[in-house]
Amino acid sequence: MEQPAWPVLRRYDQDHLRMIALPLGGVGTGTVSLGGRGNLRDWEIMNRPAKGFAPPDSFFAVYTEQPGGKRHARALEGPIDEADYITGQKGCGEPNHGLPRFRSCSFSAAYPFGQAELADPDLPVTAVVQGFNPLIPGDVAASSIPAAILRFVVTNTTAAPLRVAVCGTIANVVGYDGTLGAPAGNCNEYRKREGEAPVRGMLLSSEGVDAAAEQAGTIALATDAAGELTWRTAWLDEPAPWPLRDFWQDFSADGRLEARDAGEGATPHASLAVALALPAHGSASVSFVIGWHFPNRMAWTPIGGFAEPAFAGGGDGPGTGGPRVGNHYATRYRDAWEVVERTFADLPRLEADTAAFVRALCESDLPEAVKEAALFNVSTLRTQICFRTEDGSFHGFEGGFSNEGCCMGSCNHVWGYEHATASLFLELSQRMREVQFLHATDDDGLMHFRVHLPLPRARDHSFAAADGQMASILKLYRDWQLSGDSAWLARLWPKARACMEFCWIPGGWDGDRDGVMEGPQHNTLDYELFGPNPLMAAWYLAALHAAERMARAMDDAAFADRCRELARRGRAWVDEHLFNGEYYEQQVRPPVPGAAAPRGLVMEHAERRLRMPDQLGAGCQVDQLAGQYAAHVCGLGYVLGPEQVRRTLHSILRYNYRTEFHSHFNHLRTFALGDEQALIYASYPRGGEPPWSLRRKSEIWNGSEYTAAVGMLYAGQVEAGLQVIEAIRNRYDGRKRNPFSEIECGEHYVRSMAAWSALLALTGFAYSRLTGTLTFNAAARRADWVWSNGTAWGRCRQTPFAGATEATVTVGGGELELRELVLRGRGSASLPRRRTVPAGDSVTVTVAR
Repeated sequence: MEQPAWPVLRRYDQDHLRMIALPLGGVGTGTVSLGGRGNLRDWEIMNRPAKGFAPPDSFFAVYTEQPGGKRHARALEGPIDEADYITGQKGCGEPNHGLPRFRSCSFSAAYPFGQAELADPDLPVTAVVQGFNPLIPGDVAASSIPAAILRFVVTNTTAAPLRVAVCGTIANVVGYDGTLGAPAGNCNEYRKREGEAPVRGMLLSSEGVDAAAEQAGTIALATDAAGELTWRTAWLDEPAPWPLRDFWQDFSADGRLEARDAGEGATPHASLAVALALPAHGSASVSFVIGWHFPNRMAWTPIGGFAEPAFAGGGDGPGTGGPRVGNHYATRYRDAWEVVERTFADLPRLEADTAAFVRALCESDLPEAVKEAALFNVSTLRTQICFRTEDGSFHGFEGGFSNEGCCMGSCNHVWGYEHATASLFLELSQRMREVQFLHATDDDGLMHFRVHLPLPRARDHSFAAADGQMASILKLYRDWQLSGDSAWLARLWPKARACMEFCWIPGGWDGDRDGVMEGPQHNTLDYELFGPNPLMAAWYLAALHAAERMARAMDDAAFADRCRELARRGRAWVDEHLFNGEYYEQQVRPPVPGAAAPRGLVMEHAERRLRMPDQLGAGCQVDQLAGQYAAHVCGLGYVLGPEQVRRTLHSILRYNYRTEFHSHFNHLRTFALGDEQALIYASYPRGGEPPWSLRRKSEIWNGSEYTAAVGMLYAGQVEAGLQVIEAIRNRYDGRKRNPFSEIECGEHYVRSMAAWSALLALTGFAYSRLTGTLTFNAAARRADWVWSNGTAWGRCRQTPFAGATEATVTVGGGELELRELVLRGRGSASLPRRRTVPAGDSVTVTVAR
């Protein structure tokens, strides 16, 4: 199969490469990142984050030989940014800093595809370093390969033939993850698979590392190139710097490698060199796969127990002594060599299917910033933030520090904001719901908002979050609609019903059962709000609507009626009493001195609660309508007054948007500087700020910004929503920040995956497999949009004409159950019967008023 041309969504010039680190790896497997200059960085393959870690002297290089014998050897990397030059004893601290390299570099990306374009006037070739890992909506297995797929495209820029070699080298660091452990008895073995699709390479393993250690496992470096191959299983067994010098002299002499004895080195280097013959002005490519297999993931819950950190950090990450939970991906492969063999065997299909989906998204008639924000943030699913345990359940931190996960437990008040997982991989989203309701929820409906591991300890946390519990109910409804699996809902419904009833316990969130939360409401701000407030109100009303619909499907009419009535009363009260004409605000109601809060609702000490710190009061909160945003995504419509919602969104932009930060005072974490633009978390345009107001008020939370922006898109305030999204992505420009790691409490912060919802808002996409109904907004002009429902993906093309619209729905992957197509604002068209539309097929209908 011919290699497909890779789509490109964003290009970065040489001044905007320094921070780029594009994660290459599968969902829940960890990653190696492709740097902006073509280097490999952040080797996060051994069950923990490892920012800045790269195995020593690990790189790819190219050799060229011209007629007449002129030779060159270069690392396949662009120039090191001067900002990375460190004065002092060591000089430059960047990995592989001493290697000659290409003079110029640019970078192109459309996640998961990354391409570093290299050139040098002194060389007879240009080169492109390409990296990707399959990303195929609905195909979890194909998207969960523990590997980085690399291709090196070398082009002869001269009128004479060249002899060329491409070489890859990796140090065997099995046993050391960048923070913990140590190699011991490591060894490299040359392997090959014969046949029509030969694979040759190295398996890096260890005979001395404890087989039960987190860092125990294997790494493989392999190629499917058919040309001459030379290799080393080890470098020179001498102290540094002699091994590197010996290697470089050997390779740069003729592009071939001579063997060296393994000796006693702790981290033997594995090297492969592939020879090529390039005709005049010709091109050739060499593919490598780096695979890994580290089965011993440990739980984020230590054996001796867990104390909730005051500010999520210490003790949350791996390496805390928790019991083994394992990695699901490791159950699918014997070792890293099997990973590379199977990847090469299926590579043409994996690449073609990934390119087809990403190209469809890139070609969609949607704003560039929206496509970039949605697609680039999907990379979070590949990092060590997310993982699957051996039993197949899916879990995630909130974000990641440099060498450990940040904020354990698939925290439902952070994960509650994102809808990318369900849109791309419904299976994983459903597994999260099963963990939440079947394992993390008590019989009385208290859902522990951080899930401890192993799953028998899921309820060790002992606290509920009002917003996260309501978001989980909404997501259960969404996943049920997408899957159409009412038997699955019936299995989870008793605990979901209990979660709703938990709101009504005496002294609880809505103890008086009036449709408004007044009791102590722990939430994503890491403290309790006391009294009615917009953030909890919107989440609660949305959950009531979702619970009503699920209850009716479960033949629980009385419960459905109760939820509907509470939602009706709550909406009326909130719109009347919390809306101040511009936005919603909080009525602060201090707890009664000496009164004990119900179990699991309050995490702050009693004496601190009485001072009433961290209350919103009259403030304008950036994500006060998060529940309304989620209701739109779930197809529930407005849960608050539409006009009040529109005015609130207008006020958020008016009062919270900052066009510069030179004059901005911030007493906590700084996520925007100088002339950057962003929405701050809260403002007090009308005064009335409580003496102990929100500690987070002056911060910037990308995920909350996306929530407000997507709300604006749903409300028809498209220009305003795009302004906010563009401001976020302008901050992640490759020079100042990594475009593939949005930051809040840690890198790759999960809440930023809310950006995917902007695609849903602009296209109006909704799907119910229960009824076979696919919904989009009616386009005002010819439009081509991409869609994904978690099990299939495709395109919707609309062509409006007088009084009607012709719409064609094409399935690009998976299968789509279709009975009716709705174009919101235009009408609908029903098929004669429900159809299963396979990949490659399409359905065309005409929708008239």
